[in-house]
Amino acid sequence: MFSINNIQNKKPYYLFSIPLLYRYFIKLVIYIFLFILGLIVSFPFLWMFTTSFKTLEEATTTSLGIFPSHWQWENWLRVFQLAPFGKYFFNSFLVAGIITIAVCLNSILAGYVFARLKFPGKSILFAIIMATMMVPFESVLIPNFILISKLGWYNTYPGLIAPWCANAFSILLLRQAFMTLPEDYYESAQIDGCGHFSFLLYLSVPFVKPALITVALFTFLNSYNSLLWPLIITADEAKRVVQVGLTVFSGDAGIRVNLLMTASTIVALPTILIYLIAQRYFFQESIRVGLKG
Repeated sequence: MFSINNIQNKKPYYLFSIPLLYRYFIKLVIYIFLFILGLIVSFPFLWMFTTSFKTLEEATTTSLGIFPSHWQWENWLRVFQLAPFGKYFFNSFLVAGIITIAVCLNSILAGYVFARLKFPGKSILFAIIMATMMVPFESVLIPNFILISKLGWYNTYPGLIAPWCANAFSILLLRQAFMTLPEDYYESAQIDGCGHFSFLLYLSVPFVKPALITVALFTFLNSYNSLLWPLIITADEAKRVVQVGLTVFSGDAGIRVNLLMTASTIVALPTILIYLIAQRYFFQESIRVGLKG
């Protein structure tokens, strides 16, 4: 029933309450901060891309001007004329692809063993493998070089590939992924006559697909971006990779900055493309691990 008391008891209605305005203000500040941070992070990449279209004189000035006065489109053709980047790309994709396949296979088998099987010394062996993550790359550089040289693999594809076919971090990541698989799944599969290998192949690997793609992504990018090891283990252009090929544009006469930035942009394009394709699985794995933790 309508009365004056009902009107007096009603609270006043505001289109925007103070707490709501405060939340909008905080979100606005966060978005502005992230936008500015994104500009700061992306500026070097934008400068690299636009410098690839500059002349040498314009690229070597102290000014941080972004856009060139005259776009030198021929720089992209000159890079392939001055260095066999087609061969470099072939070597990089071949080496990185084989290393990625080897690391994924080793990590799947080792990760499953440490997650599911029980055997004497399992914890000690796993601790030893994990301890290798604390060994700096530089400390094993010379022993690896001596071993590869004595095997006769200097300046060969096996020399570029063999030392990096196993990775302790990848084993750890897949072991943690396999451990999230419920034990009831294996017990049900065992009742149906499924052994460890069939269970691994048909159930476990599809279950840890996001983690496996994350391992493949990290391994490929680390191998593709490797510079020091390919630099010391190769002696001619026939076996060099793209990262070593970038050194063509720096020498005693100086650095050809415009061509170096052009080559750097070309070299970076495959990694950006691969990350954009695989980022969905990478984020899935990050969220899954975060929720579990």
